[in-house]
Amino acid sequence: MQLYYAETFNPRKACAVAKYLQSPVEYVRVDLAHGEHRQSPYLALNPNGKVPLLVDGALHLWEADAIMVQLATRAGSDLWPSAPVSQVEVLRWLSWNQAHFSRHGSALYFEHLIKPWLGMGEADAAAVAEAGKFFRQFAAVLDAHLADHEWLVGERLGVADFAVSTPLGWAQEARLPLDGFEHLARWHRQLQALPAWREPFPQASAAGAAA
Repeated sequence: MQLYYAETFNPRKACAVAKYLQSPVEYVRVDLAHGEHRQSPYLALNPNGKVPLLVDGALHLWEADAIMVQLATRAGSDLWPSAPVSQVEVLRWLSWNQAHFSRHGSALYFEHLIKPWLGMGEADAAAVAEAGKFFRQFAAVLDAHLADHEWLVGERLGVADFAVSTPLGWAQEARLPLDGFEHLARWHRQLQALPAWREPFPQASAAGAAA
C-alpha cells in the first residue's frame, strides 16, 4: 500500500491512523507548494488532485475518512467497530465533523496558517469571526457529548476520534476558541498522550509543518 500525503489538514488523520496501527504502508509525500498534486502522474491516481490518497492494489481510495476505515479494516482493528449500530454512530460523527466541527476549524486553520504560508495576506477578520462563532457552537455540542463519554463512540478510541480531533492538531496556531470546554480539553489531553496523534506525519519540513 502507498499512502500519499502532505503535512496538511485532512492527511493528518489518515497518517495518524496509519502510524497508530503501524500499517505496512509506503508513505509518499506530495509537494503541494510546487503543484505536484495538479500534475498528470498524480491526477492519474486521484483525479481530484487532493491528498490523502491510499493505493491498495487496484484500489485507489481518496477521502481521509474512507482511508482510515480501510486501514483499520485491513488491520482487523477495533478502531472501526464490528457492530452495525456502532458503525452507524461512527458515520454520524464523521458526517457531523465534515459538515460542522472540522468545517469551521479548517476555516480558522486556513485563515491563520495557510494564507500566510501561501503569501495571501492577513487573515480576514470577518471570516475569522464567523468561523469562530460556529466553531464554538459545535464545540459545545462535542463538549456536552464528552461529558458522558470517554471517547466519541463506545468505550474505546476509534476512527471518529481521529477524524473529529483533526483541528486540535493546530489548536494554538489556528487560534481555535476552545476556552471553557472542560470535557473537550480532557479528551484533547487523552489524544495528546498518543504519539501517533501528536506526531502523525512520517517526515516534516519547515514549510509543510506550517501548512
